[in-house]
Amino acid sequence: MNPQLLTKMINALCIDLEPWYSAELVRRHLSKTKDAKEDQIIESVTPILNLLDRYNTRATFAVLGIVAEQHPELVRAIYGKGHEIASHAYSHATLHELGKEKFEEEIGRSVKLLESITGEKPIGFRAPSFSIDNSTKWAFEILRKHGFKYDASIFPIKTRLYGMPKVPLHIYRPSMDDITQENPGGEIIEFPMTVLRLGWNIPVAGGFYLRALPLWFLKWAIKKVNQTRPAIIYMHPWETYPKTPRLRKVSLFSKLVTYYGVGSALGKLESLLQEFRFQPVCQVIALNFNPDFQNGCKLQ
Repeated sequence: MNPQLLTKMINALCIDLEPWYSAELVRRHLSKTKDAKEDQIIESVTPILNLLDRYNTRATFAVLGIVAEQHPELVRAIYGKGHEIASHAYSHATLHELGKEKFEEEIGRSVKLLESITGEKPIGFRAPSFSIDNSTKWAFEILRKHGFKYDASIFPIKTRLYGMPKVPLHIYRPSMDDITQENPGGEIIEFPMTVLRLGWNIPVAGGFYLRALPLWFLKWAIKKVNQTRPAIIYMHPWETYPKTPRLRKVSLFSKLVTYYGVGSALGKLESLLQEFRFQPVCQVIALNFNPDFQNGCKLQ
């Protein structure tokens, strides 16, 4: 590792561990019976794990419940490498689709699964498709009830799928009445997705944006963000894996958002690991927001 990295801001890295057919714009077009046999989880995540080992980097893995259920040994191995295990709910249905009651059922099921594998209850949550907003703010009370300490689900932009453009850009405690407002006494900490404010919020957090934006711009944007706060970068293993199946019977827009840049994404991630320092989300919160939070990080 470059010695100069030791003096730089430490950013958070989150890998959403989910099957390739979880992608929001394609999942409704799939045969669940067929695809359940071809999730490509192990094949797609192994290169990422090898890359993290090579650069001595630990990350947060937000694990979908169906993955934990079908690949408990993989989740156990990831935890054994020192990575944080967070919850990504169970089915990858959005909170809007689930509603309050079904969401709590999924959270309870997810926590039970992950604790049975690692021996620790997860303290971090990532909502499928960034689906926490003011219409689903009830999720925070459910998360608190099940022992979660932080969330990383809010995106400070507005797209056709998600977003809350007026939330704070830094780590904060959301108000349960209006999550765009801070409540210093709130029990859940929010680490919003990273955007660069240039007159409007430009998303640079990962996923499609990492795949689509030029590498030079991503690096420049993260450096700008790091002048005032840590960034959080997220990826899905399926979007770094060249053999991810491509569906034909979806719109051109869906194909673009889901598949563009898949072949180069792993190389971009490696380039970011070479230039920036990353740690699990819980540790970055401890370093930049609340030192006492370090005690909540359940890492090997």
